[in-house]
Amino acid sequence: MKIKMKDGSIREAGFDEELGKNAFWHTTAHILAQAVKRLYPDTKCAIGPSIADGFYYDFDFAFHFSEENFAEIEAEMKKIVKENLQLKHFTADHKKAMQAMEERNETYKIEMLNELPEDEEISFYQQEEYLEMCAGPHVAYTSAIKAFKLLSVAGAYWRGDEKNKMLTRIYGTSFPSADMLENYLNQLEEAKKRDHRKLGKELGLFALFEEGPGFPFFLPNGLLLKNLLIDYWRKIHAREGYMEISTPVMLNRQLWETSGHWDHYRENMYTTVIDETDFAIKPMNCPGGMLVYKMEPHSYREFPMRIGELGLIHRNEKSGTLHGLMRVRCCTQDDAHIFMTAGQIPDEIKGVVRLIDEVYKNFGFKYHVELSTRPENSIGSDEDWELATNGLKNALDDLKLPYVVNEGDGAFYGPKIDFHLEDSIGRTWQCGTIQLDFQLPQRFEAEYTGEDGNKHRPIMIHRVVFGSIERFMGILIEHYAGKFPLWLSPVQVKVLSISDKYTGYAKEIEMTLKKEGLRCEMDGRDEKIGYKIRTARLERIPYVIVVGEKEVGTNSVSVRRRDGGDVQNMTINQFLEILLAEGI
Repeated sequence: MKIKMKDGSIREAGFDEELGKNAFWHTTAHILAQAVKRLYPDTKCAIGPSIADGFYYDFDFAFHFSEENFAEIEAEMKKIVKENLQLKHFTADHKKAMQAMEERNETYKIEMLNELPEDEEISFYQQEEYLEMCAGPHVAYTSAIKAFKLLSVAGAYWRGDEKNKMLTRIYGTSFPSADMLENYLNQLEEAKKRDHRKLGKELGLFALFEEGPGFPFFLPNGLLLKNLLIDYWRKIHAREGYMEISTPVMLNRQLWETSGHWDHYRENMYTTVIDETDFAIKPMNCPGGMLVYKMEPHSYREFPMRIGELGLIHRNEKSGTLHGLMRVRCCTQDDAHIFMTAGQIPDEIKGVVRLIDEVYKNFGFKYHVELSTRPENSIGSDEDWELATNGLKNALDDLKLPYVVNEGDGAFYGPKIDFHLEDSIGRTWQCGTIQLDFQLPQRFEAEYTGEDGNKHRPIMIHRVVFGSIERFMGILIEHYAGKFPLWLSPVQVKVLSISDKYTGYAKEIEMTLKKEGLRCEMDGRDEKIGYKIRTARLERIPYVIVVGEKEVGTNSVSVRRRDGGDVQNMTINQFLEILLAEGI
């Protein structure tokens, strides 16, 4: 696929490459805009970038636009593709660019031009009559866009500012073949069925209320699930030599100034005033962890010192970005901080990578790794950043773990390794991260006594495995479509009595299973057994036991598995053996 770059050069790139995919989707956004302008000439164009799974374009329509308009727009887009229009690139000086946009009455483009220096050359792409002020890149001809689909429409404030006009945002996607598009659309349909917000409500896991946007409420089964994840986290971290602490959710401004968060992260922090002193609710656990470290002197003999914290953090996320459990304003971050010497960096990084690998495989996830390097708003010396970046890189190389470099996306205090999970329907989620930090120990003047008897600065690893318990729960709900493995299911077994006559026996079975440590419920309602079975199936219960006259007479149970198969009659001890083999 030929890609036309901003400098006019042509590069070859496949759709499986980031350059090719972005150019493909960006070009489709231009085809969308051209089709809109042909059909509704009075419409004003704003911006239309490529995004993670396609593209969007923001328009200012002179009428009420809805998805009912998609069909005629898609028909016009097909004509543009069939016309095989060339995307021509050229530059113009500021004056000519302004004239071109004024002739077309593109008020949003004019606003953007007014903010650019008058001596700046402006990049344009043109396909026949449609002219777009754009840096590219794009495919060379519109005929490359073989298959596309407009997906949804939403409101979007111009430049994301609530004070500006609400525009109409059209989302879409495109692919080099109809088969690829069909597969993607099927994945979208499957994703809708698995939506954790829908399943969370159906399964009684969590609730979201207008009284607390972004602050989830956990219901009994949801809290059970959350605690099961926390129990698992504590078990594996105790095994790996981590000590657990808990630090306050609110600390004073001086602490956040020392850590650098007050200058680099304040817009995401909730603040208040206590006794005429500024305080902030913590968006991260690490500064509190530094105070704990500094409580007493330390020796190199204590290193590596691994300290974990399941800390409740709050971040001031914009309301438009909130999404169920995936993006919240309050969450439990499964943090840990490792204090060590420079010589311990490789082994500690490898140890964390192995731990994360173990956890993700336990849940059935594949993953890929990114190494994120120094951002523009960083703190610290070039030497420290180079040492930290090489420390992460060398550990990944030693483990022979493939990774891609994500330039400029590190934390402000250090580079990081990010783990992107792939779920059961092929979507990716960023969860685990490992950050190597030389800065916080310096800013907090943390010390340890070295083997030479002198004082030294420790080096610090920040790392999370789940990312946040809440987000990981949301991912798991969608990954399993609510059908959690036995060990993770809030209710593992449901006992159903065919009629009131057998409720006593059903209660005995329930109590026997509970004594064995199983999470078990009995449905003794005066309902038909078929209705009870259907209800248990909708609740995604792994095992359903049905008892009636036959089971009472033979002191047995009839067992149904969630994944189907024949109904099996067995003793309660035989059933327990099955559960033990599955790993309760």
